[in-house]
Amino acid sequence: MFEYRQYEIRQAELIREADAQRLANQVRRPRRAAGGSAEHDPEGRVSDRSWRARFARAA
Repeated sequence: MFEYRQYEIRQAELIREADAQRLANQVRRPRRAAGGSAEHDPEGRVSDRSWRARFARAA
């Protein structure tokens, strides 16, 4: 009986963890979608990829 009760508790914990992960994914999804559109945003990040010239290559 004790093992069955532990099984029920673990099952409830896994369901709570899955719900928390699902909620976190729902929050992240719109942010990722919005981040991709910033490439064509006129007021977005300015990058000419010349930052590599500022750093010396490792020996």
